[in-house]
Amino acid sequence: MYDPPQLRTFLAVAQTLSFTQAARRLGLRQSTVSQHVRRLEEATGRPLFTRDTHSVELTEDGEAMLGFARRILAVHEQAAAFFTRTRLGGRLRFGASEDFVLTRLTDILESFRHDHPDVDLELTVELSGTLHEQLDAGKLDLVLAKRRPEDPRGRLVRHDELVWIGSERLRLDPERPVPLIVYPPPGITRALAFEALERRGRAWRVACTSGSLNGLVAAARAGLGVMAHSRGLIPPGLVRVPDRAGLPELGAVDFVLLHGERRAADQAASDALAAAILAGGDRLRRGGPNAEGAGR
Repeated sequence: MYDPPQLRTFLAVAQTLSFTQAARRLGLRQSTVSQHVRRLEEATGRPLFTRDTHSVELTEDGEAMLGFARRILAVHEQAAAFFTRTRLGGRLRFGASEDFVLTRLTDILESFRHDHPDVDLELTVELSGTLHEQLDAGKLDLVLAKRRPEDPRGRLVRHDELVWIGSERLRLDPERPVPLIVYPPPGITRALAFEALERRGRAWRVACTSGSLNGLVAAARAGLGVMAHSRGLIPPGLVRVPDRAGLPELGAVDFVLLHGERRAADQAASDALAAAILAGGDRLRRGGPNAEGAGR
C-alpha cells in the first residue's frame, strides 16, 4: 500500500518543508517529488501537507504519517539486510554538532547500534566549525553539522530559520550594546550573529562564551544575554526574543551530512548511518510548545 520510495520522498519533504530542497537531497526532479507525495496522499486518502507558493506544512495526518513512514522504512531495510546477508563491521567515527544533544539523535544511534552490532561507532560531539576541521583533517568519517556559508558540500538533513532567543524575563536596552551568549571560534552561528549586528550598525558585547550547549543555556536562562539559535531546536526555558527588541534578522541555516575520505571497508557503515539519520531527521528537533534551538 505504501511504496518505500514514496515514503522516503515524504520524509525528505517533511524534514526540509520544501519540495525543492527535498528534490535536491534525493536527486530527483521536483515534479517527481510532487508525484510521489500525491500518490502517497491518494493511498492514504488524506492530505499530508498544506502548501502554497510560500510555505509547506505538515497536516495532522502528515504528522501521524511520520512515525508510520519511519517504522515501515526501518522494517523494509532490516528485511533487505537480512535476506542479502549483509553484516556491517569496521570502525565508524561520527561527529555530531552540539545542537543535537537535546534531540532524539540518541534514538537513531541506539537503533543503528542494535541493527549493526559489529560496527565500532565512535561519537564526537563538538562545535560545527570544529567538526568541519576534523573531517577535513581525516579524523572523522561522517559529520552531522551546520553547513559553512562558503562550503556547498553536504547532504541536506534540515533547513531552519535562525532566531534570537533568551530568557522570557530578559529586557534589552536599545541604548546599550547587545549582550551576546556565544560559542567560541570557529562557531558558525557566532560569526553569523556578529555579521548581522554589524550590518545593522548595532553595538554588541560578548556576555558569555562556552563550548557547551548546557553552559550557554544556563547563561541565557540567567538572563545574561541573547543567543542566535536554530528555530526548531530552542531549549526548554528559553523563548524567541520579540521583534520589538529590534534585533536584525539572522537568515537561515542548513544542517547537513558530510562524508570524509573513508576506507572502502568502512564506507558501507558510514552510508548506513547516513541513511538512518536522513530517514529519522524529523526527530532532530526539540519537542513541546517551545520547539524552536541553539547554533554554533
